[in-house]
Amino acid sequence: MLGSGSVDYITIIKYAILLFPVVAFLITVFFILLQYHKYGSILFMKTVITYLFVFYLMCAYFLIILPLPSRDSVLKLTTLQLIPFKFVFDFIRETSFNLFSFKTYLVAIKESCFYVSIFNILLTIPFGIYLRYYLKCDWKRTFFFTFLLSLFFELTQLSGLYFIYPRGYRLCDVDDLILNTIGGLIGYFVPRILIRFLPSKDEIDKIARVKGRNVSGFKRTVAFFLDLFLFFLFDGFLLVKLPYYYSIIVIILYYFVVPSFFRGKTLGESFLNLMISDMDGLCNIKRIIYRRILFIIFYVVSPYILFRFLSFSKYSFIVAVLIVLWFVFFIVSAFRYLFTDSQLLFERLSKTKIISTIK
Repeated sequence: MLGSGSVDYITIIKYAILLFPVVAFLITVFFILLQYHKYGSILFMKTVITYLFVFYLMCAYFLIILPLPSRDSVLKLTTLQLIPFKFVFDFIRETSFNLFSFKTYLVAIKESCFYVSIFNILLTIPFGIYLRYYLKCDWKRTFFFTFLLSLFFELTQLSGLYFIYPRGYRLCDVDDLILNTIGGLIGYFVPRILIRFLPSKDEIDKIARVKGRNVSGFKRTVAFFLDLFLFFLFDGFLLVKLPYYYSIIVIILYYFVVPSFFRGKTLGESFLNLMISDMDGLCNIKRIIYRRILFIIFYVVSPYILFRFLSFSKYSFIVAVLIVLWFVFFIVSAFRYLFTDSQLLFERLSKTKIISTIK
């Protein structure tokens, strides 16, 4: 019945709503990095479009895998249907539809044979809209990618949720491939209407690049932590079999040697389309080196030395106080770096700033 099916669909979508914050949290870092890398900024509208698409894919995926049956019941199910357009004959045979009796039309659309087929079309209409509007796919690529998405869904069912079940627990139906692909193509033509009310992808990208020429505190903070992550990644990899004091070599390599191949930019700054310049916007190598030295002294060497001396009982109290002071200094610096455009101490001393290389 349509009523009970609708309740099932709504329940499944509730599962997607509950899990979405976790998935959104996991992809946020990658989303931020990719947006800064490509456009230099993060637009609210682009963020909404992306996360709505992720939520849609979660709902679609949950709708094709849930509810999960018991393992015993799976053994009794039919798992494969390879006759194209069988749904048409099923509709004629199993519903009340009569071409010459209009009163049967409304009755027929309430029967499961009809609304299950319509559901398979509706399932991929948003996918076609996204491909056309946001990824600017033509109808051929929309057809191809929608077919691949549908094929992924069908193979997921046929494989018994990637062999968790002993066999497929839902019918792998060639008609679903046909109906899903039709839905994607229908979605392809919907943006013709949407374009009248929404800015185009090119307009959104242009706004993002214009905004990306400014360097916000958040963007500087992202660059800082990306470099810190890459540094500790290299440091941990290289020092697996080497003494800890070889970290100084990694510091020199990462913050001084590697930037010499990227016009003074670290790997993180290069990826995020940022570079260090003097106050006139010029690439002054001496000031860049001075900035790097001050940065390492303030945020790498100082805390490292303090924590190393903490083990000496004779100076432990003094060192502990110094660590607290450094921690306060670090927190204040972090908040200023994140929420303001003001320069920190090592930037003022070196008379440098971070600028965007987005054109």
